[in-house]
Amino acid sequence: MLTLILLVLAVIGLLIVMRREAGALPALAVTGVTGLIGIFAGAPVIGVLLLIATAGIAACGLPGVRSAWLTPRLFAMFKKVAPKVSDTERTALEAGSVAWDGELFSGRPDWNRLLAFRDDGLSDEERAFVDHQCGVAAGMCNAWDIARERADLPQELWDYLKRERFFGMIIPKEYGGLGFSAKAQSTILQKLSISETLMVTVGVPNSLGPGELLLKYGTEEQKNHYLPRLADGREIPCFGLTGPRAGSDATSLPDTGVVCKRTIDGEEVLGLELTFEKRWITLAPIATVVGLAFRLFDPEHLLGDDEDRGITLALVPRDTEGMQIGRRHHPIGSPFLNGPIKGDKVFVPLSTIIGGEEMIGQGWRMLVECLSVGRCITLPSGATGTARYAIGWSGGFARIRRQFNVPVAEMEGVQEPLARMTALAYIAQAAVYQTANTIDHGEKPAVPSAILKSQLTEFQRDILADAMDIHGGKAVTLGPRNYLGIGYSANPVAITVEGANIMTRNLMIFGQGAIRCHPYVLEELAAKDADDSKAFDRAFFNHAGLIFGNAARALTQGLGLGKPEVPFDDVAAPYAKDIARLSSGFGLAADAAMASLGSKLKQREMLSARLGDVLSNLYLASMLLKQWHEGDRVEGEEALLHYAARLLLGRAEQAFVELFENLPNRALGRTLRLIVMPLGRRWSRPQDDLSRAIAQSVSRDSALRHKLTANTWDTNDGPQDNPLARYNALLATQERAEALYRTVGKAHAKGEIPAEALHPEQQVEAAFAAGLISEEDATFMRQREAEVLDMLTVDDFEYDAFVTDKSKVLRHHPA
Repeated sequence: MLTLILLVLAVIGLLIVMRREAGALPALAVTGVTGLIGIFAGAPVIGVLLLIATAGIAACGLPGVRSAWLTPRLFAMFKKVAPKVSDTERTALEAGSVAWDGELFSGRPDWNRLLAFRDDGLSDEERAFVDHQCGVAAGMCNAWDIARERADLPQELWDYLKRERFFGMIIPKEYGGLGFSAKAQSTILQKLSISETLMVTVGVPNSLGPGELLLKYGTEEQKNHYLPRLADGREIPCFGLTGPRAGSDATSLPDTGVVCKRTIDGEEVLGLELTFEKRWITLAPIATVVGLAFRLFDPEHLLGDDEDRGITLALVPRDTEGMQIGRRHHPIGSPFLNGPIKGDKVFVPLSTIIGGEEMIGQGWRMLVECLSVGRCITLPSGATGTARYAIGWSGGFARIRRQFNVPVAEMEGVQEPLARMTALAYIAQAAVYQTANTIDHGEKPAVPSAILKSQLTEFQRDILADAMDIHGGKAVTLGPRNYLGIGYSANPVAITVEGANIMTRNLMIFGQGAIRCHPYVLEELAAKDADDSKAFDRAFFNHAGLIFGNAARALTQGLGLGKPEVPFDDVAAPYAKDIARLSSGFGLAADAAMASLGSKLKQREMLSARLGDVLSNLYLASMLLKQWHEGDRVEGEEALLHYAARLLLGRAEQAFVELFENLPNRALGRTLRLIVMPLGRRWSRPQDDLSRAIAQSVSRDSALRHKLTANTWDTNDGPQDNPLARYNALLATQERAEALYRTVGKAHAKGEIPAEALHPEQQVEAAFAAGLISEEDATFMRQREAEVLDMLTVDDFEYDAFVTDKSKVLRHHPA
């Protein structure tokens, strides 16, 4: 009995020491004291074993002891198995900053650090711009007109965007721009997402493009010349990075610049001879100034001793001799202006290099740093805005569309996808807003940008698929009345550009985060490169303490013991505690995968993707809780929080399960599962009652619906029809209408009105004639049914309307 008691005490003591990462001395005290008690209290076997363990801990845990024999051996082994980090990878790793993503990697997230990013909201000027200018711009858009009839935005919209400086949101006021915050940029793009083409047209110049590059790296002369002209639309920018053979692997771009001299107007000018071929360049067909990425060479050593000067960026006017530009690509579903750029030995002076000569060879770092911010905003905001509109349209349609004498919003087969898309939209709104808020606090979130880009555009794909299913025939028939189909067909663009989701999920999220966000890996690699044994010893054994700590935290919290304190209310606290538990499991699993696979983990992309999925879902869930903690809550929102949080935590657990089942070392996989999930999975699919409650809220004139569809164009004050405003107007009188539907329906079932009155309009007239409803109610229902029928109507066209070559028309019935 004493043996068992001592063993239990030793295990408990060690778990406490490990959880706190207290170091070797407390661990020595635990095993030493219990060992001595065993020796002197009549349990010599366990006493001796514990003292042996004490000696082992001393030999490995005390710096003065281990440095003589263990550290050199570990350092030599580490040098052999550690992945080689190329200069390109190191540049990417060093770009951006680490904030909450680093906390999740640590396994012991400090929630107060996340809450320290206070949210001051939008300024009065920013709010006014969202409400007015964005509403005016959105009101000029019709998806069919833009996509099929003109393949462009209307001229009056282009003029308005330039006049109101939509292209200068990130440009400071001293240069003529708007100087808006990241949150404002995101909110604006969400409202403009009523049109994919409009959102992309405004978003791209404000993310990856010459404007941001000039702001961060340009010379004063370049800034003073270009930024005011970019802000007011006199200059339309594009940026050429990708090409036929350089997409995801942008560092291998084959485009070149060669330093040379040319005589121009009798003067010898030192410059660059550029040869390039770019594709998929947004705004290229109308751009007046072209940003270019290329590999610079100096074969004649005109600038110095190095011949290969690295990736460099330049800003080249469109009218430069030799520039070939103007043709178009046709992006699927969305005709935003996009096209190829070519040039063969195009000569430009050195002054075109962004940032001047001192930025030669810094192009990759410049691009990565810009991407880390831009990818957090443009496409995630577009996806979030699309979700806002999709909820508004789908909830409205599901309520006014009646089948079997009830709105389809009352059918569980519709409620399930409606709730699912609402939850994804709710998560997206929280994630994009809170991440933009960290940017406004000075962060440059590299790993979160990859998470948001890939996860939220995948959400967009799922949301639009559910919206299409709910709308049915209304959405599959194209025409001016179809507000959904064009955006649905354009969704692959968001999935593909700015880092394809396949690459981002499989390579970037964990691949970059494992080194960039981990508390010690970057230090270990730096020690290896510097051949610094002392630095390695310090980093490695701190790392070892973290591994033991995460194992102890994951196991004990998985058993329901020692849950952390969290600064949230009773609704959110259980989710925050479980995020902390899963964060410990993630840290442990990440270290186990890196240790067991070493450099091979780079090639095991499916494992890397699953680790990235765990991190992504924990990050999104954290943003969700912060939004709940700080936001103004409305009736019905608690059900949505429960649904969304359970969905994300369930996804994280599923990624863990798939990871454990596919680790090559099966014993390791089983051990990790036992530690991380000692009692099995905790989170399953959200319950049906949550789905029913959420679907009811978003398909009615509720506070939750208004909150979720905020920052959309929802007024009928533009030249184009606004289906969201029309749905909102119908839902505002829905209760009155439903009472009348019930009255008329019962009368028809009882035979109180003629059986042949099958159309709603006929039933209303028959009920009025029979005195079952008043004249006022009859007038109300006549107007309502006319509006409902108009909202349900789809377009039809001339037989040969879609044939571009009329000679190929088959006249099956000549008459």
